[in-house]
Amino acid sequence: MNDKFFNLKREKQDRFINAALKIFSENGYQKASTDDMVREAGISKGLLFHYFGSKLGLYEFVYNYSTKLFMMEYGGIVSSDKVDFFEVQKQMELAKRNVMVSYPYMNIFLERAFREESFDVLSVVAASMDQYSDELARIYSMADISQFKEGVDPSAILKMCLFVSDGVLNEQFRNGRIDPDAYYTEVVAYLDVLERNLYKEL
Repeated sequence: MNDKFFNLKREKQDRFINAALKIFSENGYQKASTDDMVREAGISKGLLFHYFGSKLGLYEFVYNYSTKLFMMEYGGIVSSDKVDFFEVQKQMELAKRNVMVSYPYMNIFLERAFREESFDVLSVVAASMDQYSDELARIYSMADISQFKEGVDPSAILKMCLFVSDGVLNEQFRNGRIDPDAYYTEVVAYLDVLERNLYKEL
């Protein structure tokens, strides 16, 4: 990746990044077209290869950029102390919402990157993927699970929470418009339902 990319105006950087995130999210790595990306971004194809060398170089860049941005956002919002399980989930969702304001497709791009089958992609993002997964595991390990009713499996509930957030985001994605505020409001409403039904009576 050409470091000169970061000398571009921020608006042009974001236009470039958002175009790549959108096309990769819609098509996966193999079927993603760089022609579609440059058309979406409103730039010349020559600039794409000037800054990133290849489609694989661009994918590696946007993946690394995405994970670093999310980890920074989580670090600024999610409490470093042991806090209530569902409060952790809501803090995570707020971080996602904040990122989605500037980069609507970033969260869905990362979700789909975990299912990428291209060996080339997996080879260039493996280290970042492991680092990101480790950070998520660290954050979730801070969640206080003492309020769950007897017999409730917290790991199963965490998986359910992830299914909820992925489901809401994918529904918006299929409908052609990602709305960060609507996403956050809907996911939190579902988390509240789970909390009311899975926690001990106060």
